[in-house]
Amino acid sequence: MAQRVTLRKRQPYNTTSNRRRVVKTPGGKLVYHHLKKLGTAPKCGDCGSALAGVPALRPREYATISKRQKTVQRAYGGSRCGDCVRSRILRAFLVEEAKIVKKVIKSQTARK
Repeated sequence: MAQRVTLRKRQPYNTTSNRRRVVKTPGGKLVYHHLKKLGTAPKCGDCGSALAGVPALRPREYATISKRQKTVQRAYGGSRCGDCVRSRILRAFLVEEAKIVKKVIKSQTARK
């Protein structure tokens, strides 16, 4: 017959914060190991995809790692993904180009 395993915490409910795994100790007993919740990867603010180069941790664990590990060395690093940054830069460039073209066309029509 299987050995009974007792809970180590006071919470008896099967919730996400009370996940556990049965582990056999070196003495041959079966005990519960309470598992921590899995961290989720930070997401891009524009497209919602997971950011590459930034680890998926629980919020409090980000306080223990260095800034170098929390960001990417790029404009909007750690906030936006590379594709979204590229599209932002391209959009800004095209808007500026459109303004210049508009100004040139206005000056040409004023000369005539």
